[in-house]
Amino acid sequence: MRRFAALLIVTSSLLATLAQAAPSTALDDWLAQNQFSNSRQRIQSMASELALSALGMLGVPYKWGGNSAKTGLDCSGFVKAVFNQAAGVELPRRAAEQAQATQTIDPTELQPGDLVFFNTMRRSFSHVGIYIGDNRFIHAPRTGAVVRVENMNQNYWQSRFNGARRVVASN
Repeated sequence: MRRFAALLIVTSSLLATLAQAAPSTALDDWLAQNQFSNSRQRIQSMASELALSALGMLGVPYKWGGNSAKTGLDCSGFVKAVFNQAAGVELPRRAAEQAQATQTIDPTELQPGDLVFFNTMRRSFSHVGIYIGDNRFIHAPRTGAVVRVENMNQNYWQSRFNGARRVVASN
């Protein structure tokens, strides 16, 4: 019941964030510059699919090197699985490789479905999660824990934040 309540709260937050997404002209300009034929609604729908797929994995145990919801996931395995399942996008396996394979964005431009990276092991881009809106992200944190939602405003995450990235589909 607690997991269901958390899912409802986070989903409500996500939908509110999507409803307040960047003004149409800014997103439409970005789509035109990047030669995307997708409409604004399609982009928002994909973000919703990614976030809902990620939320569907709440409670999955952490497993170092894990890449399956059945046996456990680590942070990059979680991100890889969500993008593959929800969008058919094949991302690299490791967090640092995922950072290299994605487009850097300003943290003020974060939208649901973007990736957030942290330095949790004394090296850049050693941890990754999926931004879901309202300064929250979902990730597989560490051994002994489960996939969960965190607030990026917490001191721990703020002090370790490495940057935001966006997965850009290739045409």
